[in-house]
Amino acid sequence: MAWSTRQLAELAGTSLRAVRHYHDVGLLPEPERRANGYKRYGVAHLVRVLRIKRLTDLGFSLSQIAEMGDADEHPEEALRRLDVELAETVERLQRVRAELDLILRESTPTDLPPELAVAAADANLSGADRAFMVVMSRVLSPEAISAYTKMLRNQPSNPVVDAFDELDPDADEKTRQALARDMVPHVRELYADNPGLVDTSPQTPSAKKLAAHSVDAALEDLYNPAQVDVMYRVRKLLKRQRSDDPGLKRTDAGSSEPDGSA
Repeated sequence: MAWSTRQLAELAGTSLRAVRHYHDVGLLPEPERRANGYKRYGVAHLVRVLRIKRLTDLGFSLSQIAEMGDADEHPEEALRRLDVELAETVERLQRVRAELDLILRESTPTDLPPELAVAAADANLSGADRAFMVVMSRVLSPEAISAYTKMLRNQPSNPVVDAFDELDPDADEKTRQALARDMVPHVRELYADNPGLVDTSPQTPSAKKLAAHSVDAALEDLYNPAQVDVMYRVRKLLKRQRSDDPGLKRTDAGSSEPDGSA
């Protein structure tokens, strides 16, 4: 007694198309045929199809099953590798769920790292500052992102920041220079209170170059000409006043001094 293709598929809990595909990719040997040309499947075929189906249900691809061969009924090494992969997938999905919970609970945007997104939302940043923070999150080291998060959470309100946000694009020379001078103590205080901001750069030369270009491009794109000019003036003033204070040391993210834009 033997089974037809349809009977084999029914017993194995799969489809005719799947059985035929197993033949096409070389996973299932062709059976003998009856005198009328119909296939005659035996127990060995059923066992093989059940094994293929079980392994695919576990997550193996057909190419992985082919690499196991057809003699090994318990591919321990492959199963252990799959177990490791699944454990990593579960861990990743748990992190994703934790992030989703934070995003839904805090109504935070999805273009910033979760903790930074919450801090940025609470800091009531201007639209330009917030967009600049998105760019910075792509070029800062993880340690610097933590430092920026802490800064945003603890940053006191300061009239000089409001003055910068409201600066007219056509502000005259005197106004720009005065604002730059007023911003320097604020920036120095930020860096004194948040020393982790000093070393914000990526480690490789190519990453440093990209970071510098990205920061400068973001400044030019997000802020009006007067604001950009003020930030460059702040850099120059800080360079002149540089001392042994770590808050005044050069920051490599963007090859620039702290500008206080955030």
